[in-house]
Amino acid sequence: MAPLLSPPALGLGTWKSSPGEVGEAVRAALELGYRHIDCASIYGNETEIGQALAGAFRDGVVQRDQLWITSKLWNDCHAPEDVRPALLRSLNALQLEQLDLYLIHWPVVHRHGVLMPEQAGDQIPLEQLPLSQTWSAMEALVEEGLVRQIGVSNCSATKLKGLLPSSRVRPAMNQVERHPWLQQNALLQFCRHEGIGVTAYSPLGSPSGPDQAPLLADPTITAIATTHGATPAQVLLAWGIATGTAVIPKSVRRDRLASNLAASQLQLSPEDLQQIAHLERGHRFVDGSFWELPGGPYNRTALWDEPA
Repeated sequence: MAPLLSPPALGLGTWKSSPGEVGEAVRAALELGYRHIDCASIYGNETEIGQALAGAFRDGVVQRDQLWITSKLWNDCHAPEDVRPALLRSLNALQLEQLDLYLIHWPVVHRHGVLMPEQAGDQIPLEQLPLSQTWSAMEALVEEGLVRQIGVSNCSATKLKGLLPSSRVRPAMNQVERHPWLQQNALLQFCRHEGIGVTAYSPLGSPSGPDQAPLLADPTITAIATTHGATPAQVLLAWGIATGTAVIPKSVRRDRLASNLAASQLQLSPEDLQQIAHLERGHRFVDGSFWELPGGPYNRTALWDEPA
């Protein structure tokens, strides 16, 4: 069976899925028909995901070639000599010989061994360790056959423009926050022009309270959902797919996993899409403010390359 050429449009996100529940969620997702699993070393749950994948392969639920597995390089491993060891740790945890996609998680660099910086000295400016150096080491992973494709996450068009001229292997994907309140149309257009795919994380917004996200209560979204006999989450996911991105909602509940997967069958009308287009408000749930430290090299204006 030939491997998938690109990620299925609807996948399972595993950010904030806690150890002890993420394995069951991945197994349930695979049984329901999910074929795209999005992981990252910093999520701290790849070992449990690997156990779930191995069990699913062993039990005949799915074959490896039927899956698209993504993981991400964390900020403290951007130095070229740290890239391959970081990947091997993820492969070992996931019990895989190869990833379908490996992403640079953030255009932010930490000192090696510092997972979350607490002071400016924990951070390294991009001018000192540019993405191009990290990217060269990522390219070597493709050439070695350890990953099929490589890409970036949380990258602006400006940062991609800086990376592309020196790239031997072009980025296959840019994973960014995207939903109707943050439509990122200019970035989406740039990526399409350059042949770079886009995956939307936080496609349902981000919870502001126990298991509830304000975007799910947006009156336009709820009205469209009522018209289609669908849930607001299904409308949001169907919008992401209809506008040309992959979406990776997170859930650990089997009923919501099934409901989210059904969104791939929901067809929104041109009128629906036009209404949703007017919801843009430039609102980031994940605004990058956690990288801003007194005297540090990172701030939100430079991170996103847009006015604060």
